Order: sequence, then C-alpha cells, then structure tokens
Amino acid sequence: MQRGPDHPLRCEYHAAGLCFSCTLIDEPYSRQVADKQRAIAALIDPLAPGLRWLEPRLSEQLGFRTKAKMVVAGTVDEPTIGILAADGSGQDLRDCPLYPPALSSAFAPLAAFVTRARLEPYSVPLRTGELKHVLVTVAPDGDLMVRWVLRSTEALARVRKHLPWLLEQLPRLAVASVNVLPEHKAVVEGEREIVLTERETLAMTVNGIDLHLRPQSFFQTNTEVAAALYRQAGAWLEAVSPDSLWDLYCGVGGFALHCAAAGREVVGVEVSEQAVASAQRSRDERLAADDATMESVTFVADDAVGWASRQRGAPAAIVVNPPRRGLGEELSRRLEESGAEAIVYSSCNATTLARDLAWMPSYAAREARLFDMFPHTAHGEVAVLLERR
Repeated sequence: MQRGPDHPLRCEYHAAGLCFSCTLIDEPYSRQVADKQRAIAALIDPLAPGLRWLEPRLSEQLGFRTKAKMVVAGTVDEPTIGILAADGSGQDLRDCPLYPPALSSAFAPLAAFVTRARLEPYSVPLRTGELKHVLVTVAPDGDLMVRWVLRSTEALARVRKHLPWLLEQLPRLAVASVNVLPEHKAVVEGEREIVLTERETLAMTVNGIDLHLRPQSFFQTNTEVAAALYRQAGAWLEAVSPDSLWDLYCGVGGFALHCAAAGREVVGVEVSEQAVASAQRSRDERLAADDATMESVTFVADDAVGWASRQRGAPAAIVVNPPRRGLGEELSRRLEESGAEAIVYSSCNATTLARDLAWMPSYAAREARLFDMFPHTAHGEVAVLLERR
C-alpha cells in the first residue's frame, strides 16, 4: 500500500479484488473523515442546538490495528490466514498493511505452527476441520496474545506439545490460549477458553495506565485513538469536577481508571466477570504504587441496566460506553431521571446514540468529537459531553 499527502491509498489486495473490507480506501482520508463527521452530525445536531464539534481525532492510515481476527482456511500444509473468499475458500492477507509490523510478523510463524501441530483448517463449504480462527493482539510494548479458535479440544494436546517451538519463534508471545467454538455458525469465538501460558493477561499501557486484557476481554482495536478518547473524557470531567462517577459498560476499566481523581468515588460496572477482574487488577497495581486516585475506585460485575435501576441515588457524573445497540430506553430514562450533572457518552453507533439522546431531554449536548478508530470504513467512534439543562 502506498500513500500521498491526501490521496487515496493503494492496497494490492483491494486493487486485485481480493479484499473489500476497507470500503472507503479509494477516497482521500480527509474526505473519509469529513463525510463520516457529516453523517454523524446529521443525526445528532437536530437534537442538540448549539452543539460544538471539536476537531476530529485522526488515525494513522497504516499499521493502526492492534488486533487481528484472521480466518484460517486452506490445508494443513498450506494454510491461509486472512478472510474467506465468496466461494468459502481462504484468501491470505498476511501482508495487510493495516497491522503494525510487531503484529504482522507473527503471521508466518503462526502459519508454520498450523502445519507443525497438524491443525486442520475448518472448511465452511464442507463443514469439516478443527481450526477456525487465529486471533492476535499486540500490546504497545510489543508483547503478543495469540488465541486459536478450535471446534473441539481434539487438537489441544498437539497445541500444548508444539507451543514451546512457537515461543522460540515469537519471543514476545506472552499469552496463548485455545478457544472452543463447536457450533457451525458465523461467529468469531465461543464461550470456553483454555489458557496455555503462565501469564493470563496482556498489559495494554495506555496513557501510562496498564489495562490488563484477558483472552475474551473487549478492547478498542486502535490503541492510539482509544488513548485520545480516554484523555478527552478525562478533560471533560476535570472541568466538571464531580465528586462521584459511574462508568457503565466499563470493560477493563479504561474510562474509570482515567477519570479517577483523589477523593472521587468511582464505580465501574461491567457484565463480564473477566473484564472486571482485569479492571480490579489494574486498580490494585496502581494502589500498590501509591496512586491515591485509586483509593475510591471499585468495580462491579453486573448488568449495567439492572445495576443502575437498583441504585437509589445517582452520582454527580456518568460515563457510558455501550455496545452498538446503545443504552436502550430503560437505561436512557434512568439516566434522564438521575439528576447527574454531566454524562459522557461514547458511542460506536451514531444511530442508537441519537435515539438515546431523544430519551434524555433534560440533558444538553455541549461538545462532541469524532474519534476515527476505523479509517477506510464508514465506522467511527463519537464522544459527547452532556450537561443538565
């Protein structure tokens, strides 16, 4: 892939008609961002007279993805690592330039591992085989997490046997696991995870804070832009200076840990027990390092909607970072009635964001900012500061 100062990028996979994941790659990056913000603003602005849009936070155009979800296809001796073609065969994307070298350099050893451990790639047309995906995450310091998604544990012994060889090939491999996905359906992973290494978490250092990712933890795939998103939320809340804060859908604690302040009571709520365990570990490590801002930070494993509805009172401020489905009516109306002074809403789906804002008429959207997590696609993350009227 080649680029000019503001010209469309050329990707050889895209040019050859082999991959169309980057749907906007033929457009200059400045136009991509302008169109993305225009589309989001068209949904939000009618609900927010006087809303101030901050300058978009741009992304690197190459090497920005720190997580790869690769389909494994082909044969044991000639595996492909990439995506599926229209006919169900594998299309290798090992040279996709969206991945940084620290991540993409792992693909060749991982392909060799498929052959060495005799992991038969899964065939979608035939519904045969064991290995469906290989998921790779790289931390800012270069450490790696690798997960093999298998249909059963039949090959588990072979994975264990040959793992020492892979550790020699990939010295930065810190966490390795097998995920079991027996169903014949188009999902990336199953519920069962078997960790194969002594380390169980990958430390993603963001703005000087270690966020611990377990194999099934959600984390933004664009770490640099995610760091800017956390800083923005922290800056908004610093101006409001609330004495208490809820972080709903807190994940591994990114917003809660970044928005903590001495004397501020922070509660992070996340349904995933693994994510909460990771968030607690990050908090405990900072407490051990005499970080006084962590003294009043707690995390709860619970459904955000149910937990918020059971609370009698409300904090001075709330951060919400829901999945694409948004908050929904019940939680939006709970926040509307909360009396919180400010809400920071981080959304990956402007349509559900606009819907939720309509259920919170007591809050005025003051500032908003686009965070371009996914260059060359129509997807974007937008954060909005809401203040009580």
